[in-house]
Amino acid sequence: MPDRGGGPTGPRIRVGRPSRRVRTLLMTLGVLAVLGMAFVMFAGFWTDWLWYRSVKYSSVFTTTLWTKIGLFFVFGLLMSASVGFNIWLAHRLRPPLSAMSMEQQSLDRYRMGIAPYKKWLLLGITSLVGLIAGASASGQWRTWLMWVNGVSFGQKDPQFGLDVSFYAFDLPWYRFLLGFGFAAAVLSVIAAALTHYLYGGLRVTSPGARATAAATGHLSVLLGIFVTLKAVAYWLDRYGLAVKSSDFKATGNWTGLRYVDANAYLPAKTILFCIAAICALLFFATIWRRTWQLPVIGFGLMVLSAILIGGLYPAIVQKFQVQPNEQAKEAPYVEKNLSATRQAYGIDGTEVEEYSGVSDTTDKTKLRADADTTASIRMLDPNIVSPTFQQLQQMRNYYAFPTNLDVDRYSNEDGAEQDTVIGLRELNLAGIPKNNWINDHFRYTHGYGVVAAKGTEATSGGRPVFTESDLPSKGDLGKYQQRVYYGEKTTQYSIVGGPQDEIDYSDDSGEKTTSYKGKSGVNLSNPVNRAAYAVAFNEPQILYSGAIGEGSRILYNRTPKERVEAVAPWLTIDGDAYPAVVDGKIQWIVDAYTTTNGYPYASRTTLGDTTADSLTADNSQRAVVAQQNQVNYIRNSVKATVDAYTGQVELYQWDTQDPVLKTWMKAFPGTVEPKDDISDSLLAHLRYPQDLFKVQRELLTRYHVKDAETFLSGSEVWQVPDDPTNTSGNAVPPYYLSMKLPGQTAQAFSLTTTLTPNGRDNLSAFVAVNAEAGTKDYGKIRILKLPTSEPIDGPKQVQSQFNSEQDIAETISLLKRGDSQVEYGNLLTVPLDGGLLYVEPVYVRGGGLKYPLLRKVLVTYGGNTAFEDTLDEALNKVFETEGSPTEPPVEDPDEGTDEPPTSGDPTVQQALEEAQKAFDEGQQALKDGDWEAYGRAQQDLEDALKRAEDAQAKAGDGGSGGSEEEGGQSADEGSGSG
Repeated sequence: MPDRGGGPTGPRIRVGRPSRRVRTLLMTLGVLAVLGMAFVMFAGFWTDWLWYRSVKYSSVFTTTLWTKIGLFFVFGLLMSASVGFNIWLAHRLRPPLSAMSMEQQSLDRYRMGIAPYKKWLLLGITSLVGLIAGASASGQWRTWLMWVNGVSFGQKDPQFGLDVSFYAFDLPWYRFLLGFGFAAAVLSVIAAALTHYLYGGLRVTSPGARATAAATGHLSVLLGIFVTLKAVAYWLDRYGLAVKSSDFKATGNWTGLRYVDANAYLPAKTILFCIAAICALLFFATIWRRTWQLPVIGFGLMVLSAILIGGLYPAIVQKFQVQPNEQAKEAPYVEKNLSATRQAYGIDGTEVEEYSGVSDTTDKTKLRADADTTASIRMLDPNIVSPTFQQLQQMRNYYAFPTNLDVDRYSNEDGAEQDTVIGLRELNLAGIPKNNWINDHFRYTHGYGVVAAKGTEATSGGRPVFTESDLPSKGDLGKYQQRVYYGEKTTQYSIVGGPQDEIDYSDDSGEKTTSYKGKSGVNLSNPVNRAAYAVAFNEPQILYSGAIGEGSRILYNRTPKERVEAVAPWLTIDGDAYPAVVDGKIQWIVDAYTTTNGYPYASRTTLGDTTADSLTADNSQRAVVAQQNQVNYIRNSVKATVDAYTGQVELYQWDTQDPVLKTWMKAFPGTVEPKDDISDSLLAHLRYPQDLFKVQRELLTRYHVKDAETFLSGSEVWQVPDDPTNTSGNAVPPYYLSMKLPGQTAQAFSLTTTLTPNGRDNLSAFVAVNAEAGTKDYGKIRILKLPTSEPIDGPKQVQSQFNSEQDIAETISLLKRGDSQVEYGNLLTVPLDGGLLYVEPVYVRGGGLKYPLLRKVLVTYGGNTAFEDTLDEALNKVFETEGSPTEPPVEDPDEGTDEPPTSGDPTVQQALEEAQKAFDEGQQALKDGDWEAYGRAQQDLEDALKRAEDAQAKAGDGGSGGSEEEGGQSADEGSGSG
């Protein structure tokens, strides 16, 4: 047996308090940990404030911040007060505990356990619910600002006669308040009931009354408040029917009232409102009656009514009144949906005109002449030739062009405007000689120069005809600031302007260095700023690096879309920012939209779906912002610019009538400049945005009709065809093209697309919008509707015919021999004298060349097809004419020269000359039909290119800078080969 005596059992270990030194150390570590966490939170706030101040949009930061703080505290305190007051009141109304039941005896130990901590427990509960409610409310800052600053639309909905602003600005805020009220009521009921139960006001198993009179009255009032809120919800639901979404086979995502909504749901909501109001009064009456009988009966009747009147009755109306005669019943409501949707998406002014699709002109000479004047047919596809720009104009591995170039308008040597393919030589960190922190963030900081080429021409070797090229860039654009510190590919921060020099560019005399002179970015001379950015960017070297000193500035948020979205978080940004040289500066032009999903009767669309096409599938840079945004109203209300050197953002009001923009301009005064401040030089480069047009063309597939009967029948439903030039299965993108439509006297810069019947490939319509800003017809959409009785070939059928013609197929097969690849450019559609002219450039990556060159042109008109080396030759063949006198083809600057322009090595030069000779021999053999000679020439071409590659590798970089990642061959190798 163990010894239970009290004698000594060994030495006693005395556990004492930690020494003062240990306590001091622990306290110091605790304080440091708290200070560290506080500084991390401060760093995020402080760096945001510094950035907004650097771009001169600090008012956006402060307005947003104070709005969030105000909503957080107001609604957080309201929720805390509501829950806390009801807990306090339930505790105060607790009954005396003289007669203790078994249930109360088991609860007594809990009451005694929390008794010393009641105040702290109450404070903790109320603080927790207040923090959650405040955080949720702060996320509604947009809803609050739109409600408090809302501007009238000047248009009333057809059902209730209320201004559209009620649905766009007021109803969302009322719904938030209602949701907050429900949350407060439910939490208060739960908190009060638990308190009453804990202190005996409610009993579950005890004999006698289940609730004291005080508990009954208290909970009745809370339940009465909840039912009152339900009555308000029923009343608001009446108006919510005007913006309610539902699937409807004729319209897709229908918004607005249908027959069953107007004749069943609307009266049902009114009846349910009355029942809920009476039920709420019964709950309030319990204060005096002290019985739950009547309010419980009333609540049960309300639930039953909601099922029968709100659910079963509308289903009966739909089944027995609407379905047997749907077209007649729904027609008046479809008319409202048609009108509202066309207004909300800006397609109400669309002109639809009949177009035969078959020319009755027999004069071939006239047709040939009209082909030259009707459109400036663009042979240079901006979505194909980026690798060509890369190889011929990259110059250094640490430069790169975007995957998809842009189309703009610039004046040619005669002063006339011409379509121009343009791209910036942006920074490519993947191509710098050695990656380290200094190189990535201090030495290689910017791109350099614009590269532009004529959209309608190519050299005899198939290369672009550059109007701005080389490094530094020179050409038709004159003098401008060429350094590109802000661009679509510039996603990393840089620290500039300090003691560390930056690589500017290289020429024959070697590398040039520079130091940033702009005022962009945040000054890092302040040690607090350095510490904040070291924490915010998780980069300790910012704090102590010697490369940072007086004048150092940190640049970040450097893509145009990031900057515009940050300074105007209430805008939706177009997926394609494009550069333009304006007044001696490179300016990124960004289209921005105001949207709402509260336009009554207008059908909704998802931006991410309607703006997707074959170009956005693998290119996140072109994807629209807010992919899943569902909207039923959109306006291109703002044109924004971002300076490629200074990063300065300017927002210009473009749609002066847009009430949504006016609302945001009231909320953020001074952030958007008036439309009159847009200079003429900037106006010349503004254009109709692609994403807006893609949304509109998707809606026009159904909403081009104006009568409800045709709309409901579905006989005129169209679709956006798949891109026939690739196998992605995605929609064909719209194309920019200078052209004149029937009835017009001069060409206008336009954005065009084709539409086909739903489920078929023949052509239904050709759609074009005037994209030339500053003209009276800007934004005017015209639809040339093709006849249904005589099907006209659509883009997919034209492409299929092209691929299946024996002569063309054989030529394509020859072009694909060896390592060559054939790529089809944009299939352009041009209405011409009643018919349709299809033009498609064909590119070849021949032999060892890893970039596409324009080799052939497909032209189809009136059943005649030509596949020739140049557009003029193809047009002449199609129209069976000799053609009007045209300028001779532009000579390739790299052909026939004694020395290739980008290489000084004689071995490389000789190999390139041999490659050019082999290519020319191959082309001649191709024309003669001598396939054996063509095969020998292709082999000679490949061998010559391989010798050039080997010689170039031995000679070193030599200034060409060709990137293996973009194709493997340097600019020098490409410049001497056709």
